[in-house]
Amino acid sequence: MDKQLIDDAFYVEEKKWGTWQSHYPDGTGIITSLNEEECIRSTRWYLKQKQESKYAGNYDGPLYAPHPDLKNETNTESADVG
Repeated sequence: MDKQLIDDAFYVEEKKWGTWQSHYPDGTGIITSLNEEECIRSTRWYLKQKQESKYAGNYDGPLYAPHPDLKNETNTESADVG
């Protein structure tokens, strides 16, 4: 299969079960979609957001915040939510 780079950043290929997947030039998968056009559009959006650092994967904070009413070793105060 001849892999043609799109925007010099990724390529797409159809999988045997009918979905489409985008890949970085090194072969690492990026996005899986139901059709080729959506795969290209979604991958362009994803790469743009990642480049602009507005994508959640670039967030340096905690992956989740504890619920204010649940107490554990690190959250011993309960929030008054009224």
